[in-house]
Amino acid sequence: MKRSNTAAKRRIVASLFGDFDRSASSGYFHLFSSGKFNSVKFFSFSRAAAASSFPSSSTEWRMRRMRSVVQSAPIHLNEHLKQQQVQQKQIQIRSLNVHEYQGADIMRKFGVRVPDSIACKTVEEVQKASEQMKCLGDDEVVIKSQILAGGRGLGTFKFGGFKGGVHIVKNEMARETAEKMLGNVLVTKQSGPEGKPVNALLVARKMKFAKEMYFAILLDRKSAKPMIIASAEGGTSIEDLAESNPEKIIKKYIDINEESGGIKREDALDLAEKLGCADKEDAAKQFQALYETFKKTDCTMIEVNPMAETTDGVLYAADAKLNFDDNAEYRQKDIFSQRDASQEDAREVEAAKYDLNYIGLDGNIGCMVNGAGLAMATMDIIQGKGGSPANFLDVGGNASEEQVVEAFKILNKDPKVKAILVNIFGGIMKCDVIASGIVNAVKVVGLNIPLVVRLEGTNVEEGRRIMKQSGLNIETAKDLDDAADKAVKAIA
Repeated sequence: MKRSNTAAKRRIVASLFGDFDRSASSGYFHLFSSGKFNSVKFFSFSRAAAASSFPSSSTEWRMRRMRSVVQSAPIHLNEHLKQQQVQQKQIQIRSLNVHEYQGADIMRKFGVRVPDSIACKTVEEVQKASEQMKCLGDDEVVIKSQILAGGRGLGTFKFGGFKGGVHIVKNEMARETAEKMLGNVLVTKQSGPEGKPVNALLVARKMKFAKEMYFAILLDRKSAKPMIIASAEGGTSIEDLAESNPEKIIKKYIDINEESGGIKREDALDLAEKLGCADKEDAAKQFQALYETFKKTDCTMIEVNPMAETTDGVLYAADAKLNFDDNAEYRQKDIFSQRDASQEDAREVEAAKYDLNYIGLDGNIGCMVNGAGLAMATMDIIQGKGGSPANFLDVGGNASEEQVVEAFKILNKDPKVKAILVNIFGGIMKCDVIASGIVNAVKVVGLNIPLVVRLEGTNVEEGRRIMKQSGLNIETAKDLDDAADKAVKAIA
């Protein structure tokens, strides 16, 4: 794995410690990124710690023990903010991202003031929206590309080379501008070189702001409370500000156990005072409305940047990003129905349909493993042999034959994959089921690249027999070291 895969690495590490321990895993993420993280030694230590501390061997208890090992990792404000930004760049393990226009609609329902805007999916709709703005007395409109990546304003469209994903134009130029943006692919610093498809544009009123601030609510692990992060300086990179001028960052914790169950009026007024808001009473109500949005919709983060004040002192959530807890999908069905799969990695979307944990990387050896720890160890050893893993793919501890077939289909679709390594330890998972799935998958997808399989555990002899009698070109390995060695040599 190359260091450029920062977000993917972070998500792999996060998957090891559970959805609720993203911050606690940060210390081990840094070791992993720097090349000092040895997953084999780490998991050996974790298992030993669990065994020596408590006789239970349950997976749930051992995962809790692993979490406690890293709970003391230091998390600074700047790192916390960077983690939140990284989560916005990629598909989330636990946080649904929505587009700007969708977030604005959600906040508006809770009384948060947002600029007048209209979401459009055709150039005709853009033209109509700009005409509506003109009727309100506006000669210019703001046209904003709707993608799930930051840095839109400085982005470049892949087809045609049109610069900028956000434009302020005269009403009569709205249609022409939209034609260059809609249906195109926007490449930004956060989208990756492949970019993100622009399937919708937001046509908004051009507003005159006298002051821009930063306001966010996120979950803080250390205090086990929602935390407000704010600054009187907004419209810029909050991470850079936190690093260069930490004294300009305001933090407030929200005690969810208190009777009020939200932001107290006096705390909201104090925040408005520190931010220098013109109308402090109104600003306090806006902060409280944002927390209601956060609480009632199961947000993991609301980030408003900028929280802007007009020349007449009216406060607006001018641009906001909202993330929602995937665990709350059952009670936030309307919000989750707005998920835009076109903004996600198609392989990860496909994997999720079959309950497979997949994260694409930039190597050329496809990996299929059962268990996150074993998957990490497999990638570690591939790298140790001079190879590079193409993915993190965990089929889980009880995968069916169908899931194995689908996993192979996903790996086979990746043009970067030049060899596949299957590493299965059969505990709950039975090796004969995996072997049958492998054989059927090879027959279905017509695999034309080297395939190395290492099986060990329950029904391993039957599994080996199934593969041997299949007549297919499957290279078996005696152990993980042998498997990694054969996979790397197969593409040398």
